[in-house]
Amino acid sequence: MATAAPTAPTSEQPDESANLTVTLLDTELIVRDPCNARENDTEPDEALINSVKALGVEEPISVRPLEDGTYGAFKGWRRAQAAQIANATAEAEQRPVRQIRAYVRADLVGRDEWTRFLSLVENDHRTDMGARDRLKAAELALVGMNDVERATAAKALGIGRGAAKKIRQAQKLTDAELRRAAAGGMDLEQTAQFAEVEAIPSAERRLLAALARDTEEGGGGRGHWDQEIALLHAELADQAKQEEAVQALKDAGIPLLRSPSYAYSGGKDTPRPLAELTTPLGNPVTEEMHRSCPGHSARLSDEHEPVWHCSAPLEHGHKVRPEAKKPKQSLSEAEKAQRANTVARNRAWKAARGPRQAFAAQIGRSSKALPEAARVFAQRAMVAMPYFYAQFTEKCSAKDIAPYLGLKAATHTEPLEMIAALPKSRTAHVVFAQVAAAYEYALREPKAWQSLPLDKAQWLLLLEELGRDAAGSYALSEVEAQAVAAHRPDKSKAPTK
Repeated sequence: MATAAPTAPTSEQPDESANLTVTLLDTELIVRDPCNARENDTEPDEALINSVKALGVEEPISVRPLEDGTYGAFKGWRRAQAAQIANATAEAEQRPVRQIRAYVRADLVGRDEWTRFLSLVENDHRTDMGARDRLKAAELALVGMNDVERATAAKALGIGRGAAKKIRQAQKLTDAELRRAAAGGMDLEQTAQFAEVEAIPSAERRLLAALARDTEEGGGGRGHWDQEIALLHAELADQAKQEEAVQALKDAGIPLLRSPSYAYSGGKDTPRPLAELTTPLGNPVTEEMHRSCPGHSARLSDEHEPVWHCSAPLEHGHKVRPEAKKPKQSLSEAEKAQRANTVARNRAWKAARGPRQAFAAQIGRSSKALPEAARVFAQRAMVAMPYFYAQFTEKCSAKDIAPYLGLKAATHTEPLEMIAALPKSRTAHVVFAQVAAAYEYALREPKAWQSLPLDKAQWLLLLEELGRDAAGSYALSEVEAQAVAAHRPDKSKAPTK
């Protein structure tokens, strides 16, 4: 587009802030680099063009040599285009034809992934870069890097090293969802995690609320986010398990009975679970022998496991056990709501186990000194020996403790040897890991949240304290916070929900 003939690059003084040399290039030699992260809104607007016409391009662009003798702009392509447009009309408008200042990065020839990453970082700091461009560029850059480059790039982007594998999935979000995620402060990794659970209708609202709570607490941690993500994954898994169970019954040609919404009595031939039935001779009716019965059917339990029924037991020659003949009362609406709430809390308690154990393992495997509160708690537990601690030592082994020290063993016998070989400086961590494993063993049941005793609640309160001290890297889930509410030393200090 420039009217002047191309000239060879000329060097100016080094730019000490970037340790690179600024070079003057003819604008007609500049093309968009194939690895430029910005793919949408790449055209310069009128304001930028007018500014370049008047002043030229103030800040150097970044380019790398291409095989055809041109230079690929991976930073500043919009400014380069504005300069080309300005030069195209320069003679007619009696303005000078200007060259453009550029950093020529010969070291990036053949390094497409790193070029794309540098372009992403440049554009990521500009508010007008689209969320979809940002995700696509991050995926293409990180997936193709070697381990060293990927670690450096992930740190610069503020995401986990494994996030590159998830970013592709984030691109399935709609443009509106991406805009709201970006506006709510989700980073690349969080956007990718959102995409994993976006099938849950309330996922976006809940995640943005969790992110807002983390932000409000100001530590830079993501404790509330981690808990909400874990719960959403649990709900998604529960949903998938239900769909799989329904499909399995359908494929097998077994009718799925509606959940009973009214009482049945011994005088009415209504569906009964096989556990309430016998043969005419009084023997149990097993699922295997009942498969050939025309009334063979099922209902799904709260865990979506089939509970085998006979849809018309009297018609098909079965007897109802005497103890099962007592009429069953239908549930009131309040009772149904309470039952649903219990099921949801059980699921939430199981989901909270993941973030809780991950945080405990983070403390145990840390190379830093064990936090004083953790050391005192572990030492006290070793001396007090609560009843469940004794149960743990009887039923569990070193393989249950090793994960809390960041140790991975290939065989059953290796964990003990690996733990025993740890240096003296790790002794406190070993004690903490054993105590952590014992408490987690005691809290393993889905209904452990009900009437949580003080000695177990203290473990959760310790982790909450350590999470706050670690810049909010861990927070109790809603069901955990409610379970320990009665045991807080000072209820006025309880985190607000």
